[in-house]
Amino acid sequence: MKFVDETIITVSSGNGGRGCTSFRRERYIERGGPDGGDGGDGGDVILKVDPSKRTLYDYRRQKFLRAKNGEGGQGKQKHGKNGSPCILALPPGTIVSNADTNEIIVDLTDTEDEYIIAQGGMGGRGNKRFASSTNRAPRYSQPGIPGIELKLKLELKLLADVGLVGLPNAGKSTLISNISAARPKIAEYPFTTLTPIIGMVEPTFGEPFAVADIPGLIEGAHEGIGLGISFLKHIERTGILVHLIDSFQIDPDFPLKSFNIINNELSKYSQTLAQKTQIVVLNKIDLPGTKEKVAAFKHALKDIQVLTLSAVTGKGVKELISLLSSKLIKS
Repeated sequence: MKFVDETIITVSSGNGGRGCTSFRRERYIERGGPDGGDGGDGGDVILKVDPSKRTLYDYRRQKFLRAKNGEGGQGKQKHGKNGSPCILALPPGTIVSNADTNEIIVDLTDTEDEYIIAQGGMGGRGNKRFASSTNRAPRYSQPGIPGIELKLKLELKLLADVGLVGLPNAGKSTLISNISAARPKIAEYPFTTLTPIIGMVEPTFGEPFAVADIPGLIEGAHEGIGLGISFLKHIERTGILVHLIDSFQIDPDFPLKSFNIINNELSKYSQTLAQKTQIVVLNKIDLPGTKEKVAAFKHALKDIQVLTLSAVTGKGVKELISLLSSKLIKS
């Protein structure tokens, strides 16, 4: 299924059914009086979180969704049938806003979240309702109240405990495939991963946690260069960032170049991202010539803990999982 994280749709709740104008007419019963029933209420438009959903793809094609109208009332005080609701199943982390004003209506983050976005119109009252001591034979009833139509913007921000960030080909896809059941595309060329991928990690101790592989960022990502502007928003909801760096590509004369590029992009996009807990990890230590480069990087970044690993061989991966698990427990 194609990953879609933003779309605009129109929803409409159902119209209320018309009330009935009717009089009781039965043999041997004189002056039966009014017996028109009420119209049924229109169906609501309901937003409901579905944990099995990972994308808004279903709503890229369905641009208009409508609840059923209420049915009209009938004689013998028969109430019209209520219209069935229109239920939109949305992935966790979906932000719903008014497409015309950009005002956020609801942020669906909990798996139990359910929200009535457009209430159905109320059914009209039948003429039985208007009977009184001074008006025993009312010959009028009410029309149903129309439903509500809204133009909505759906925006998905993935919910994950840990976000993997780094330049293209830092090894994020290899790492997430090593620590979880996720199987992203892995290749030697940059921008192999074109959509965010979530994998579940089960540590030896502690609760399982979700890790999101965010497509490679490059310099200028916050301005829309590369893929970054599309996916930086997905990092906002993560609790911890794992900053993965290709140790083979480190320049001993400028060891912090790639490290600074990513952090600069995060801070320019959002100060919230810049202030998140970050674990710095040097990958590909299995390649020849990386020992000196790792030493140069650690020397330049003296006050920050730096982990080293090889996502290909698995060396150091268990230590990273244990550290992430312990930090998530404390947070």
